[in-house]
Order: sequence, then C-alpha cells, then structure tokens
Amino acid sequence: MLEIMRDVMSNRNWIILALLAVTMTAVAQQSASAPQNPQPVAAAQPEQTAAQPSAAPSGQAQSDQSQSPQAQANLAPPTTMDQVVDRVIMREKELIKFLSPRTPIVETYLQNLTQDPQLGPIPQDDHYFLGRMDLSDSIDRSDYLQEKVKGEGEGMEKRLLGGITKRFKFQYQPLGFSWMIFADRNEFDRQHYNFHYARREFLGDVRCLVFDLTPKKDAGRGRFLGRIWIEDQDFNIVRLNGTYARPSRNSYYYHMDSWRLNLIPGYWVPAYIYSEEGDFTAGAKNKIAFKAQTRMWGYNLKTGTANDELTQIRVDSVKDETPSAQDASPLAAEREWQQQAEDNVLERLERAGLLAPAGDVDKILQTVVNNIEITNNIELPRPVRTRVLTTSPLETFSVGNTIVVSRGLIDVLPDEGSLAMVLSHELAHIVLGHNLGSQYAFNDRMLFSDDATYQNLGFKHIPEEEAAADKKAVEMLKASPYAQKLDSAGLFIKALQKRAPQLSALLQAHLGNNITDNGTVTRMAQLANSAPALDWNKLDQIAALPLGGRVKLNPWDDRVEIVKAQPVAITSARDKMPFEVTPFFPRLARYSAVSTAAATTADASPTPTN
Repeated sequence: MLEIMRDVMSNRNWIILALLAVTMTAVAQQSASAPQNPQPVAAAQPEQTAAQPSAAPSGQAQSDQSQSPQAQANLAPPTTMDQVVDRVIMREKELIKFLSPRTPIVETYLQNLTQDPQLGPIPQDDHYFLGRMDLSDSIDRSDYLQEKVKGEGEGMEKRLLGGITKRFKFQYQPLGFSWMIFADRNEFDRQHYNFHYARREFLGDVRCLVFDLTPKKDAGRGRFLGRIWIEDQDFNIVRLNGTYARPSRNSYYYHMDSWRLNLIPGYWVPAYIYSEEGDFTAGAKNKIAFKAQTRMWGYNLKTGTANDELTQIRVDSVKDETPSAQDASPLAAEREWQQQAEDNVLERLERAGLLAPAGDVDKILQTVVNNIEITNNIELPRPVRTRVLTTSPLETFSVGNTIVVSRGLIDVLPDEGSLAMVLSHELAHIVLGHNLGSQYAFNDRMLFSDDATYQNLGFKHIPEEEAAADKKAVEMLKASPYAQKLDSAGLFIKALQKRAPQLSALLQAHLGNNITDNGTVTRMAQLANSAPALDWNKLDQIAALPLGGRVKLNPWDDRVEIVKAQPVAITSARDKMPFEVTPFFPRLARYSAVSTAAATTADASPTPTN
C-alpha cells in the first residue's frame, strides 16, 4: 500500500483515490428487466445453422452522460473507484457512438494447429477472412471474398461461416472474431457486470488501472468474462483479455486479447485481436486448437463529394501552348493510356482500403528496384513505382509500371536479398512488356462497391509469361548487388515449400498470380536448387519470419511503416515460427506523445535476429 501511495502522490488527482480502498462493489443502476446481450457466436458445429447476432434494442439510447473529448477533458477527475467505473462506462458508450457511422475493414487469418515433436504447435491448415464491419446499430460485416450464393438460408450461412466446408469439426465465423472489439456492445454497465479493481500497470508509455469483469448471475449469455485495462487520463479501455461466458449448447466462445490504439485525440480505436485455443500438455485432448490474428483498419476512409470540391483550393498550372505539345504521337498516346489505367487502379484500391497510401515503405522497395535497374542498365520510358497492399496473403502483381507487394509478404521475408527476389519477378514482367490493366483506363470499370473489388479487378499472367518473368528475374539478380545474397532467397523458397501444403489460405492470391500451385512453389523455384539445406535446428539460419515481423499498419489512416522492434535472440528451433501467427503486444502511447498518428506504436511481435 505504501508503494502505491508513493506512486500516486506525484499526481494530485490521485491523492484522494490512494487513501480509499482499492476494491469496490458493483452498484445496480438500471432495471433488472433489460433485454439480454446479443451472443457473439464465434464457432458452431457444422450440423447447426449459424445464429445471427440480434440487433441492439430499437429503443436503446446512448447514455445521457456521454461527452465529447473536449467536454471529457473538463470533467473533474474521479476520486473513488465507483467514480472511475462510471467514467469508464461513459467513455465506452461514447466510443460506440463515435464508431457507429464508420465501416472499417476487418481481416482475420487463422491457423489450425497440430503438435510437432521438434517445433511444438505448428500450422495444420489455415483460413482467411476479409470484410468490412458495419458498426451502426450492432456489429455486422460484409465479406470481400464471399461468393454470391443463391437460396434461402444457404447464402446467410455461407456469408457468416466464410464458406468453410463441413469436413471441419468446427466452422469458423468471421463475425465472431469481429465481436471481440468490445466487451459488451449494448449493455456494458453495472446492472450486468461486477467490476473488481486489481492493480495498476504500465502498457508501454501508458499507465493503466486494471479491472476484472465478471457477469452477474442473471446477466444472460454472451457476457464478457475477463480483464480490462483503463488508461488513467480519460479512462478509456485500451485492452481487453478474456472470453464470453455461458455459451449455448451449439456455440463456442473463443478467448481473445483485444488492443486499442490512441490514433486521434480523445479516442482509443480497436486495432488488433489475438485469439488462441488448444492445450498441448501431455494427455490433453483438443476439441479445437488454433491461433488467429484479427486486424482492423480503414476507420477514416473518405469518399469525395461535390461539396468537398467546393472547399478544396486548386492551383492551375501554367500550360505549354507550343504547337509541338498539342497532340501525342501514337506511341505516346499508348503510354498515356497505360498510365491512366494504372492511376485508376491505384486510386480505386486505396479508396477501398486495400492499398496503403504512398509512404516510407515504398521508398525502401523503390531503392531495391532502382538497384536492380541501374546494375542491369534498364531504361524504361516511365519510372517504376512500388506500393504496399494492406492485406496478409502472400502476393504480388504489377499494373502498368507499378509493382504492388502485400504487407504479409514483406512481413515474412528475412532480408533484402529475399525482397529483391520478390521485386525482380514483377520488374521482369514490366521489362518484358507484359503490361496488364489497360482496360481500367475506362473509368466506368471503377464504379463498383468496395466489397466487390476482387470480383472486378485482376492482374493474372498466363503461365508462359510467368515462366519468362522468372527466367529474366534470375538474370537480373545475378547482375545486381544481390547476386551474393541469393542463398537466403533460396532458403526462403525452401521454407515456403515446406509449409505450403498447410498454408493454402495464406498463399491464395486474390489479385495477382499464386506463388504456389497445388502446394508446390512455382515462383522463382530455381533459386532453391543452389541454396543451402534447410535445417530447423540451425539457430542462425532464419529462412522466414512470423507474420507481423516487418510491417505495421495504422488502423486510422492505413499508412504502413517498418517495425522498429529490438531483435530477439533465438534459443531453440521453436522460436523461429516461419509464416506463423503470433500474439500482438503493441507499445501503447498517447496521441499527444507522438508527432503523427502513423507513429503511435512499436510492434513487439517476435522477430528473429537476422
């Protein structure tokens, strides 16, 4: 107790709080006849039809105590734990109200696990879900990868279950993972929960109050059971860890660790969710065992309107009126047409939240491309650009003279030589004139909904062009500064081949060509022939990184940046975790403590030493 008092005496707002008891009792504030909470069903047995979460009661209103961040700052600091709880409830309702008009993208990548005697739990198979959440009244989502299925009942089940076939004992519902952004979307209050103060704790730079939450006896099904962390300045929830209590007979609630980031003043928005089930101790029998990462982004995606145009400042550039500048030659016109198609595609992907805005990561990719171009004396009529796809599946494609690489692929690449291998393949397509996408110069082809992006855009090459690009890429790499670094690229191919049969979802390209075919690596496979033998027990041999090892994505503005985490020493083969899902543990910081929203966290995902 003396240690706690010494900690809080430096802050006058906590003097009274330090003198009071650190435990509290829940006080009922509302009628006990409130409707039960909608159940965040996360998995159901295949024989059962997926139950839809019910919408919030139509008469339910936001708390009268909800305040804007400006009004919140003017409130007197709480002096008792009861007042802290009241403030937390108020801030959670205000966050729900703030997020209600937004439709962020939500991505879940899940790996089912099996036990390996040498490497521990490793992927057995995987699943991938990508959609957009609607937070207006309850929590709903539309799926980017959903095939349109006709027929009553079947379509809804397919949409909720992500199309998983009945050969699986459990069917994963992406909506269940989306539910984990809140402890309780509709009834987070004293009437339904007991709040028990546990301790103080720092998460990164943010001092937090820690509370254990337990649902009351008659609170109903689907109530949160676990722990919440509350930052001690405005009393927002910044982390939730636990599960949902009292599932029905045909449902199964996952455990989750849900994190929020302070990306704008006054609000901490849901960003990451890690889920894990399974027990691999001796004698344990797993009904289900998996690890899953869920990411949210695109909170601030904007669509331009006519009113926006009236408020923008436009500066007209000086026009060249010389006769020679009036008309383009046929070849110049062809190149302008390709540029128009390229720009249309990039703009549309960025507007859909699937392409990160141009930034520092692009400059890193661009440097590698420039190194290959210069040493191979490559001269192109238009410069080659690079951009980052915001999604996890390992894929690349090129549209016009722009090379696009997915965030997930950059994540798992161990070094610059492997990155050069990936970029050289797409550069080879450009050098060989395998231009794709000119049809997208017609602007009507861009008029589709965001969740129909994968049905309206595609940049797949024929097999002959893929083979030619591989051959040309190897030639360019051997003449480049990366010629002595191709062993690591070959090791990456070998590690990918080792895991490819279990990672079909991670290796499924949605816009470009697949890296594998029926579980066999086909992209740049010849580099594996001269690479050293793959040895999991060789601790200094890092063939591939876990997901999240390189790039972090800002959920508010979709910008990406390179992770600046300290390397972690490898002590056993189990520490390598190539292509695997790992927990999130961001270093929390307040918005005012950083210069830009894009630099608010430092990801501490396990990153092997190179």
